[in-house]
Amino acid sequence: MTTILLIEDNASLRRNIAQILTIEGYQVLSAADGATGLQMLRESKPGLILCDIMMPGMDGYDILAQVRADPALASLPFIFLTAKGSMPDLRTGMALGADDYLPKPVSSADLLAAVLTRLQRHSQVRAFTPSFEDATPLEKLGISPREAEILLWMAQGKSNGDIGTLCGISVGTVKKHANHIFEKLGVEGRTSATLCALEVLAESR
Repeated sequence: MTTILLIEDNASLRRNIAQILTIEGYQVLSAADGATGLQMLRESKPGLILCDIMMPGMDGYDILAQVRADPALASLPFIFLTAKGSMPDLRTGMALGADDYLPKPVSSADLLAAVLTRLQRHSQVRAFTPSFEDATPLEKLGISPREAEILLWMAQGKSNGDIGTLCGISVGTVKKHANHIFEKLGVEGRTSATLCALEVLAESR
């Protein structure tokens, strides 16, 4: 049974999300603030973190930064629950290493789909133990530095929209770069390209 840590200061929302996840078969640990959440995180080692951004005291960005700075926790899937959705907010979170954003209020279907996708993605990545610190090793695949940067984000499961936000380019431009990457690698799509990238990144550790 996968354990999910939920950090959310809104009691009603926290109960609702916990109930949805519990019914689906997940074990849920709930925290009403960042400090408590971090303590529970280090004691329980959950499989995924769901965290609000705007909280009193330690906010979601602070929690994410501490998680990504800890080698024992750094690879955990981290999903933000937030009412904030502007480009600067998204870019800040993704640059710190957030895996996904779910706007509040979130539907059951969107919540469960995001959790399942990130858990599956995490399972795939663990098999390769790649390093995502630098895109340079990906250039050995015969792609440009810009394409290597985009492939690095792609290998972390970012969508075209996410990559566009991070790189400051349009979704259309991301798609063009992606198509060039697929052609150069001789693959048909993101899944195969990601596997190629993970293999190279694992070798570069």
